[in-house]
Amino acid sequence: MNLVVDVGNTQIKFAVFEGDELLEKDSSNSENAQVLFQDVLKTFPDLSKGIISSTNHVPDTLRKALFNNLHIVEFSHQSQLNFVNNYKTPETLGLDRIALVAAAAESYSGQNVLVIDAGTCITYDFIDKSSVYQGGAISPGLQMRFKAMNTFTGNLPLLKDVINQPDYIGKSTTEAMQIGVFKSVCYEIDGYIQDYLTDYEDLTVVLTGGDYYLLSASIKNSIFATPNFLLKGLNIILQLNSN
Repeated sequence: MNLVVDVGNTQIKFAVFEGDELLEKDSSNSENAQVLFQDVLKTFPDLSKGIISSTNHVPDTLRKALFNNLHIVEFSHQSQLNFVNNYKTPETLGLDRIALVAAAAESYSGQNVLVIDAGTCITYDFIDKSSVYQGGAISPGLQMRFKAMNTFTGNLPLLKDVINQPDYIGKSTTEAMQIGVFKSVCYEIDGYIQDYLTDYEDLTVVLTGGDYYLLSASIKNSIFATPNFLLKGLNIILQLNSN
């Protein structure tokens, strides 16, 4: 039984896997992460190994508790992978992007796959049918676009609610900002997909990330929407690196 620990910018996620099956997931802020980990141990006493993936500092108390209770793999750029990495600067490739590609290589073996992760940033990562990761793109996410308009203008408010407006003409500043942010992201995603389809007609597209549920119904191209793709990728990497 495996534990995946994903330490992000604001939340620490815990996911329990039995083989390839996700049994449970939960999240916490850094202050309560160790308490949540102890609860997970009580619920799943058969946990034996885990992986830590971090884009932020891992709290010392949590790190100590993890290493004291489980065989822990720390995910890094030196970890064994299930694909060939053709990125020019592999040491700068985000660990979250690597994990998403690992999930794509496992779930859609022998296919050309574009993974779109709609989170703080929107990332586009492409792995070809030969399991070679070719690269991708990074752009601002929904909330980052709202914050940028507020930060770099004198009068635009800071909005947080993302609303899929049915119209494309805003009748107020709030509506105009909501329409501009939401539809520009949808147009961007559809545009990237069309670019890839020009060269790869048999393309499989996966949409994931924190904002996938807001965007999935508004993407014109055919996609597979899944919320747990990153966690699945980390579990795959754990299995590759814990033998």
